[in-house]
Amino acid sequence: MAFGLLNTVLEKSETLLGSDHASVVSMNLFVALLGACIVLGHLLEETRWMNESITALIIGSCTGIVILLISGGKSSRILVFSEDLFFIYLLPPIIFNAGFQVKKKQFFRNFMTIMLFGAIGTLISFAIISLGAMHFFEKMNIGDLTISDYLAIGAIFSATDSVCTLQVLNKDDTPLLYSLVFGEGVVNDATSVVLFNAIQRFDLTHINSTIVMEFAGNFFSLFILSTALGVAAGLLSAFTIKKLYFGKIKHSTDREVALMMLIAYLSYMLAELFHLSSILTVFFCGITMSHYTWHNVTEKSKVTTKHTFAALSFLAEIFIFLYVGMDALDIEKWDVVRNSPGQSIGVSAILLGLILLGRAAFVFPLSFLSNLTKSSPDEKIDWKKQVTIWWAGLMRGAVSMALAYNQFTTSGHTKLLGNAIMITSTITVVLFSTVVFGLLTKPLVKHLQPPSNKPSTPTSSFTETLLNRDGDGSYIENHEPLHRTQGQSDYILDHPITLAMFWNTPSRAIHHYWRKFDNAVMRRTFGGRGVSTVVPGSPIDTSVQQLWIEDVEDKEQHGEP
Repeated sequence: MAFGLLNTVLEKSETLLGSDHASVVSMNLFVALLGACIVLGHLLEETRWMNESITALIIGSCTGIVILLISGGKSSRILVFSEDLFFIYLLPPIIFNAGFQVKKKQFFRNFMTIMLFGAIGTLISFAIISLGAMHFFEKMNIGDLTISDYLAIGAIFSATDSVCTLQVLNKDDTPLLYSLVFGEGVVNDATSVVLFNAIQRFDLTHINSTIVMEFAGNFFSLFILSTALGVAAGLLSAFTIKKLYFGKIKHSTDREVALMMLIAYLSYMLAELFHLSSILTVFFCGITMSHYTWHNVTEKSKVTTKHTFAALSFLAEIFIFLYVGMDALDIEKWDVVRNSPGQSIGVSAILLGLILLGRAAFVFPLSFLSNLTKSSPDEKIDWKKQVTIWWAGLMRGAVSMALAYNQFTTSGHTKLLGNAIMITSTITVVLFSTVVFGLLTKPLVKHLQPPSNKPSTPTSSFTETLLNRDGDGSYIENHEPLHRTQGQSDYILDHPITLAMFWNTPSRAIHHYWRKFDNAVMRRTFGGRGVSTVVPGSPIDTSVQQLWIEDVEDKEQHGEP
C-alpha cells in the first residue's frame, strides 16, 4: 500500500517536473526569438519594405513551421494563446505608453477630428461589416451564427492596427497626419472593445427601441466614466508624488518610477473590475501623468520613466506579433475546416472587402465634413492625407485576434464549424493585412508624404507642433516658468474670446480658457511645468548642466569612473 502510494507520488512529481522543464524550455526559446526580432528589426529598419512588426510576424510563422515539422504535425505553439495574457499583461503597457508619449497639443487641437474618425467612423465601419457579414455569410451556410455573432464580427474587424503606418510617418514632418492616425488608432481600439463588451452584455436576439437606447446609453457612459477614471488616477499620482517629494531622499528614482507604474496599472485593473473601458482609462491616465506627474519627479526619474515605459511597450508589441505569427499555424484550428477550405477562403476574402469598404465609407466623407470647419489650408485634410489615413486603418492585429478568440472559442479551442471558420478567417485576415498591406505601407507613405528636405525653422504659435512647449518629455530642458504662461493662450490671441470665435474656431477658444484654468488651478494643485520654485535637485530643476554636475560628484564620491 505504502509502495503503491509512493510510486503514485513519484509519477506525479516526474510529470510536474517534466511540465516545468517544458515551460522553461518554451520560455527560453520565446525570449531568444524576441531578441532575434529586435536584432533583425534593427538591421532591416532602413529597408524599403520591412518593419519590426512584419519581422516578428514572419519569424513567428517560420518558428511555427519548424515546430510543426518537429512535432510531426501535432502542434506549432510554444505558448497557448490566452485573452487574459493579452488584455491583462500585454495591452496595458502599449496603451499607457501611447498616452504618456502622445503629443498632447496636437492631439487635443485635433481632438474633434480624432473623435470623429475614432468613434463615429468606427461605428460606421462596425455597421457596414456587421450588415455585410450577415448578408453574405447566411447565404454561404458556414454555421449557426446568431445576431450577436454577426455584431461581434463587426466589432472584431473594426479594430485597426496602425503600427506599421506610425513607424513610417514622421511626426515632425507631418504632425497633423501623425496625430490623426495615432489618435484615431487608440480611440478606435477603445470603441471596438466597448462595442464588443456591450454586445456580450445585452440580449440582442429581440432588438427593439428600448434595447437600442440602453445600448447607446451604456456605450457613451462607458466612454465618459472610463476617461474620468483615467484622469483621476493620473491626478492621484501627481498629487501624491508632489506632496511626498521623493527627490529629497536617496533612491528616489526607484520609488517614483515604481509608484507611477503601479498607479497606471491600478487604473487599468480598476476599469476591468468595474466593467469599464480599460483601454481608454489607461490611455488618459498616461496623458494626465505626462502633463502633471512627470514634472513632479526628479530629472533622473524623467529620463528613466520615458525609456522604461517605451521599452515595455516595445517588448509587448513584439511579443504579440511574434505569437500571432506562431499561433496562426496551430493545427487544431485548421483541422475543423480541412474539409471546407473554399468556405474559409471565401469568408476571409469577404471580410477583407468589407474592411476596405467600411474604411472608405467614413474616412473620405468625414474628412470632407472636418475640412468644412477648418479655415487654414494647413489644418485641412487633403486627398493624400485621406488616402494615408484610409490605408493606415486597413491592417488588423492582436486586438482582433483576442476578441475573436473570446467570441468564438472556449479556452482557445472550438469544434464548431462556424466558429472554426471565423477563427481561421480572422487569422488569415490578420496575416494578410499585416504582411501584404504592411509591406506596401512604407513605399506608399513615402510616395504620398515625401520627407521634407527643408531645414526646420521656428513656426508661429498657432502652427507649432507642441513638442518643446507641451511638457510631454520631448525636450525636458525647455520648461517655461509659470509667470510667462499664466493667463495666456499658446495661440497668443490679441483680442478677447467671443461667441463668434467659439463658433468659428472652437478648439482655439476652448484651449485658451483651458490654459488659463490649468495654470491658475490645476498645476498649482497637482504640479506641472513651471510651477514650483527651481531648487537644485528638486523635481522642477530643469538645468541639464546641474544634473550632469550632480552625477559627476556622485560618481566621484563612490569612486566610480
